[in-house]
Amino acid sequence: MRHALVTGGTRGLGRAIAIALRDDGCRVAAVYRGNQEAARRFRDETGIPAYAWDVSAYAMCAEGVTRVEREMGPVDILVNNAGITRDAMLHRMSEEQWLEVMRTNLGSMFNMTRAVINGMRGRHYGRIINISSINGRKG
Repeated sequence: MRHALVTGGTRGLGRAIAIALRDDGCRVAAVYRGNQEAARRFRDETGIPAYAWDVSAYAMCAEGVTRVEREMGPVDILVNNAGITRDAMLHRMSEEQWLEVMRTNLGSMFNMTRAVINGMRGRHYGRIINISSINGRKG
């Protein structure tokens, strides 16, 4: 049985991916940041465990992945799906809005991948799927 970890996994596209992976025979865990009510509903409806941490924080990702692997087993499949939107025209966007989007939408891919890559390399198996925002294609 493969073990999958889906960031942004309790709502929207992440939820659908987590369910599809479960239905395909994977043991799945989902990561979310703040919407505890949505995470509770997700757990209740799917039976998939949900873990809360901020994927934009490198240390939290390392600690979170360690916990998931201790409870579930080594991560074979990572789906980097977490993302936020802080829509604003550039001339109205603050530096903090820009940095928050970059840390979450881009930095999280490094943070999460870095936390699982050595195990995948050691086991000679791993799949990493990176999902991007439509805003990466249009301004």
